[in-house]
Amino acid sequence: MAASPLPGRSATAGAPLGALAATAFLRRCWQKEPLLVRGAISGFTGLFSAQELFALARRDDVESRLVVRDGAHWSLAHGPFRRADFKSLPARNWTLLVQGVNLVDPAGDALLRRFSFLPFARLDDLMVSYAAPGGGVGPHFDSYDVFLLQGFGHRRWRFGRQDDLTLKPRLPLKILQRFVPAHDEVLAPGDMLYLPPHYAHDGVAVDACTTYSIGFRAASATDLAAAFLDFLRDGLDLPGRYADPDLAPVRAPAEIDPAMRRRYEQLLKGIAWDRTTIARFLGCWLSEPKPHVFFVPPKPPLSRAAFRARMARHGVRLDTRTQLLFDAVHVFINGAALPWPATGREALRQLANARALASRRARVMSPEAATILYNWYRDGYVHASTA
Repeated sequence: MAASPLPGRSATAGAPLGALAATAFLRRCWQKEPLLVRGAISGFTGLFSAQELFALARRDDVESRLVVRDGAHWSLAHGPFRRADFKSLPARNWTLLVQGVNLVDPAGDALLRRFSFLPFARLDDLMVSYAAPGGGVGPHFDSYDVFLLQGFGHRRWRFGRQDDLTLKPRLPLKILQRFVPAHDEVLAPGDMLYLPPHYAHDGVAVDACTTYSIGFRAASATDLAAAFLDFLRDGLDLPGRYADPDLAPVRAPAEIDPAMRRRYEQLLKGIAWDRTTIARFLGCWLSEPKPHVFFVPPKPPLSRAAFRARMARHGVRLDTRTQLLFDAVHVFINGAALPWPATGREALRQLANARALASRRARVMSPEAATILYNWYRDGYVHASTA
């Protein structure tokens, strides 16, 4: 299916896919073909002004990058930045990229959750880029799916499938050496472009503009295996120690002989895993916060009774940085696994799926589930709403 707008599209309370239902989008486009949606979110001009993005980029708990192009020369700088860094920028050909905006801003998190027709474990983050006219990061490809939602201003996107993904050497950015786009579209506020993994694309600001990029987790097999081996290592407690009571004099002391190899092999056979181990690993790993994320416990915390009373009046919500997932056996929160409580499972499921729990549900929550929520509140993972 070519990347083209469908007539009569308008935003709905659900996914910003226009007239295309989520089921049809997943069947026809997801990881297969690009899709351009005109007016994906009607009236959308973005969540942040340029100055607000500059302020975010000065924070040390927010990842940010500044890309400047001067002819064929590209420069890349990483934040946090100073006010002076933005005052010395040229009038054209630069862009600021602010990563993980959903982690620090409720409106950013709400925008990311508009894509909850996809599993939360696949959603990565919301990146917002502000570009001066001519600004961009060069023709490139991503190894993951991405939705590109236009805020204020206009951006020209050239994109297409291409087999040659060779990169230009000796550049601070991953820029394609040969870029042959098949499509050329200008996105206005509220328009959105979906691109599957490895689709080459180049976005250039027509005028000063912002773009909201919804990215997805797509671990390589190597990264997955490394994380799993780390998980196994943390729980290793193998019995025994290398021993060779039957050792005989050797003629070649530098040789690792078959008998020694067999003894070590026997020790390593103690490393084992099953589906239960893999399931626990996946829940912990997929809910693990990024390294720069930290939580702020309430000071002073409410008492257990006061927390329960406030939750019963106003409900409870997850912190924007919290990842709460579950499977049939465990609840996973920010890298930790907890067995399902004997009572209160439905309330915790609703909190995980909706990222909030209304007061009417909180009032009838089981004491066991309420205790779990109170502990999470003490850790800064959840917040008792105040209104």
